[in-house]
Amino acid sequence: MQRMQKALTQMNIQLANVISDLSGVTGQMIVRAIIDGERDPWKLAELSHPRIQASRAEIAKSLEGNWRQELVFVLQQELEMYDTYQRRMAECDQQLQKHLAAFADIVPPTATGDVPPRKKKKQNKNNPHFHLADELQRITGVDLTRIDGVDVFVAQTVISEVGLDMSRWKTEAHFASWLGLCPDNRISGDKVLARGTRHVLNRAANALRLGASTLLKSQTYLGAQYRRLRGRLGAPKAITAMAHRLARFVYRMLKNEETANNKSSFSGRKPLDSAYKSPPPE
Repeated sequence: MQRMQKALTQMNIQLANVISDLSGVTGQMIVRAIIDGERDPWKLAELSHPRIQASRAEIAKSLEGNWRQELVFVLQQELEMYDTYQRRMAECDQQLQKHLAAFADIVPPTATGDVPPRKKKKQNKNNPHFHLADELQRITGVDLTRIDGVDVFVAQTVISEVGLDMSRWKTEAHFASWLGLCPDNRISGDKVLARGTRHVLNRAANALRLGASTLLKSQTYLGAQYRRLRGRLGAPKAITAMAHRLARFVYRMLKNEETANNKSSFSGRKPLDSAYKSPPPE
């Protein structure tokens, strides 16, 4: 995608000034029209989606280029490579769907209270072409994406690396230690020689760290706790601490098949107002 953008820039086509994503509907329609031989800026501008904020005149002005033949050829080659990668990704999605379908169904336990509706999140264009969250919930019996900071890709990575049998770890502390998310203080003669976590190459731990970093703007208890730790300890230590908290929540849900609204053992989705709002003045 960056190489296609580079070819357009070398032709003095400043499409990036009016379209934020070249891989979107408008960007792809304009690029494919250029490959097909269309050179009229106004006709190319008419291909823009109505939701594009830039006007047709601004888009047409950004499409006034020199149309060098060698650069058009480079653009065509990069577009064909992009289509090839998209087909390969679709094949991987199909194989992943077949693999998940081979797992047995686990019926979720009956919740004691009303389960809150799942928050509607903006769909990533790189998401698989099937409902991955539903498949993961079917084979695990719980919905890990109800944990703030854990999206469908983090849940998929953790399940693929850890598996479904959580009895291999006696407690959630053992599980967090296996992930390398626990302090590992080197002590000799009552003297602390070094502080920090163990250097563990674990994809699940990396995924949980990535999920913890997204809590910066979360208006929940976990988001408030991450911002508090971030201001006191710094971003790296705060991310590790919140990844440790997420690992404990994942362990509880997978082992005990608890839902995210069970506040007796899972307080991650405690509302921010009830946790941090100061009492009214008397």
